[in-house]
Amino acid sequence: MIRLVVLTILFTALSIFVSAQDAKQIIKKADEKWQGTSQYSEMKMEIIRPTWKRTVVFKGWGLGRDYSLTYVSAPAREKGQTFLKRKNEMWTWNPKIRRLIKLPPSMMSQGWMGSDFTNDDILKESSIVVDYNHKLIGRESINGIDCYKIELIPLEEASVVWGKIIKWISVDEFDQMKSEYYDEDDMLVKTDSAYDIKQMGDRKIPTRLEIIPADEEGHKTVVHIIKMQYGIKKDQSFFSQQNMKRIK
Repeated sequence: MIRLVVLTILFTALSIFVSAQDAKQIIKKADEKWQGTSQYSEMKMEIIRPTWKRTVVFKGWGLGRDYSLTYVSAPAREKGQTFLKRKNEMWTWNPKIRRLIKLPPSMMSQGWMGSDFTNDDILKESSIVVDYNHKLIGRESINGIDCYKIELIPLEEASVVWGKIIKWISVDEFDQMKSEYYDEDDMLVKTDSAYDIKQMGDRKIPTRLEIIPADEEGHKTVVHIIKMQYGIKKDQSFFSQQNMKRIK
């Protein structure tokens, strides 16, 4: 009897460990597919509110998770604004007032350019791979696509925006088809959904992302990926404050 109890405990512990390892590998594959080692992107973002709508067009360069540079090309009044991340430092440059501003970590949860897209989404301050514990909690179909359902709980020492994330990752292609973001009180803050899988560069990825806040009726942000290139040749020197002011 004691032997059976011990074996049951060991089997349960092993199952939990294997599940955690599998969940992390799934998240890692999904993140690597989306991010790549380096990338160039062109996107259009529609910010939709109950009484108005506006469009922001931007392009960005990324090198791993430590370096990113984003340039706003429209609308005209915001053209030329740039956003830079170099490891743990984040900056924004406004050409109208010719001012360079360092962004504090407290601003990572704020909406980027007035959208439901956060500064953390753009600047990639946190990592869904290294900053969270991962748990496979089931499988569900999202828009007819079979997906792993994975819960992400932040590590105690991690400096992250969210108290919990639940992601649905497609079983066959490792696409992030849906994500729910919760605050520290376990209240749903927003939901991201992905659509329109197309060939972009050397891989197929979702090209339309809809971001809907949980407690603001009629609010939505839709991001259209116009172009995405992976494996671009950029080194760390490209991601500089000097380049923020001259990139176009």
